[in-house]
Amino acid sequence: MTDMKSVKIPTKTRHYFFLNPYDDCAFTKCPKCDSKTKLRKFPLVIHIEPQQMLFLNKNCKYCLECDLIIVKKSEIEALLTAQFEKVNPSSIGNEYLVFGTLDRRDWKKYQNTPASPNEVIEQVYVFKDVLKFEVVQGGWYR
Repeated sequence: MTDMKSVKIPTKTRHYFFLNPYDDCAFTKCPKCDSKTKLRKFPLVIHIEPQQMLFLNKNCKYCLECDLIIVKKSEIEALLTAQFEKVNPSSIGNEYLVFGTLDRRDWKKYQNTPASPNEVIEQVYVFKDVLKFEVVQGGWYR
């Protein structure tokens, strides 16, 4: 975790992102192009109010065709709760934003040595876009 006071805005972008709010939908197929999604690990960067940053190496659904990362919202929230239960219980339930990824080597480096927020932000790849999809229930429609 890192304290964020005066932070530069990152300019590098990579991947599209979808925070899946549906507990009953696993998105084994991409909601954008209908190709099969793969399971990949991504070092996600999460901003938690007030002024905290967390790096989370998380298994995510990933569509190679669309460059789309899909993460279940309930899984992220469970991991955030587990992380803050011991360290900072007052942060549990605070607003958060998954805003990008790190290169794996940078993620490993920041696991062992603390870094300033400005140094970390320079390494972050912000998502190109955050997408939203609605699930349409199966069945016959007029």
